[in-house]
Amino acid sequence: MRPIFIHCFAVLAAAQVCAGAAPALGQMPGQGGMGRPSGMSRPSEEIQSTPAVDKPDAAATKAYTAGKKSLAKAKDFESAAAGAQNPDKKSKALEKMGDAYYRALDQFTEALSNKGDMYDAWNEVGYIHLRLGAYAESIDDYNHTLALKPDLYEATFHRAEAYLATDRLDNAKSAYMDLFNHARPLADRLMVSMQNWLTMRRADSNGMRAADVDAFDKWLQEQGGIAKQAASLPH
Repeated sequence: MRPIFIHCFAVLAAAQVCAGAAPALGQMPGQGGMGRPSGMSRPSEEIQSTPAVDKPDAAATKAYTAGKKSLAKAKDFESAAAGAQNPDKKSKALEKMGDAYYRALDQFTEALSNKGDMYDAWNEVGYIHLRLGAYAESIDDYNHTLALKPDLYEATFHRAEAYLATDRLDNAKSAYMDLFNHARPLADRLMVSMQNWLTMRRADSNGMRAADVDAFDKWLQEQGGIAKQAASLPH
């Protein structure tokens, strides 16, 4: 996963379109108390000296909790990098951001290795991949998330951001309609992301046909009008 870090500098700019350390080694088993004769350890003492192994659900929860803490740190470093005026400070903040994101990714992955149907862990993994610019991986993660939790509209929104980043406009439009019907504030946010995508593709087509960009522009105008009409209706 480390090569993805090259995307980190581009992520802050790409956010306009849309936003690790290895696990610690376990303690070694105890070597016995001082003065104990060799070969005289009682079975009960040997059992007590062996580290307890977490059950899968407990291990998943523990890793997930650690991942949330690392993710919070990554977001803090990302904010610091975005606001840094000094290039050296920005670079250091981005480096720390990447380390924290990868640490969180490892921890959430550990959670899923113990509990594969942990939809909130899939959701966080999807977000991390999105922020690191690994859009195909992010879409796959969010597919897992939404298969387990179809009404998690935050995942629908972020997956749509990944769709936009990979120019999958039909998927992004479908996501917008879903959010418009079920989570209007997120639909409004996605509309902003879509407008930002349009501005970027007007400046750099990235291989998109002009006709496709124009068609998307027309669709955005139509949906924007519908949204304004809906907003003016009495609730």
